[in-house]
Amino acid sequence: MVEPAALYYSVLRTKWGEVAAVWSDAGLWELGFPRPDEAAALADIFAKTITPFSQGQEAWSWSAQLDNELRQYFLGFPVTFSVPVDWRFYSPFRTAVLKYTAAIPYGVTVSYQDVAQAVGHPHAARAVGGAVHNNRTPLVVPCHRVVGANGSLTGFGGGLDMKRALLLLEQG
Repeated sequence: MVEPAALYYSVLRTKWGEVAAVWSDAGLWELGFPRPDEAAALADIFAKTITPFSQGQEAWSWSAQLDNELRQYFLGFPVTFSVPVDWRFYSPFRTAVLKYTAAIPYGVTVSYQDVAQAVGHPHAARAVGGAVHNNRTPLVVPCHRVVGANGSLTGFGGGLDMKRALLLLEQG
């Protein structure tokens, strides 16, 4: 795997708060959750990203595109995110899980078991949970749409309150 030559960040303003995005030469590397201000948004991603990065214009068109899509999303409009995602540094299994998750339609939920079956590992529901937990690009790869087999809300990097709020937003 080739490590990104450089990573650049942007901070996007939404109705729900500030969202930090990290970009590589291939697309979206990491996306934070809405936070009350830019400092909090950046603190989230600075703590997780493996490569140093700086603010830059290199991914400006992607950033502007994501900014528009996030604004629409947080206003409650159905959005299919269209920015490219940089899948590097995920295992083949995680990549399969996250690409499947990225295709879950707005307002739809599926179970961890459903995802496991869809990616050809029907006994790997727990591993699917681990894969979605390590999703660097929540919202764009909507891991909040993956729920327990009985519909229960289970682990989520942004917390269960955030998961619940995102699902309620998508229900209209």
